Amino acid sequence: MTRPTPSPTLHIDWTRCQARGACLELLPDLLHPDEDGYPLPAAPARQRTNIPLRAAQLPAAQDAVALCPRLALTLRREK
Repeated sequence: MTRPTPSPTLHIDWTRCQARGACLELLPDLLHPDEDGYPLPAAPARQRTNIPLRAAQLPAAQDAVALCPRLALTLRREK
């Protein structure tokens, strides 16, 4: 019996994020800025820290992780 592969999530470390905006430019369908420029999920989400990703969003999310100047983004596999 095979186990389902956990869905990837984009984790935002709020202690590192300084609202520089690189992730907003790379992931416009996933994130939008709040009134101070910090990234929030574009779609209603249960939480703001671990944002579920669709397979089509994964390459752009990998770019956002690599290019975040504050290293505030990571990819995780949620169980």
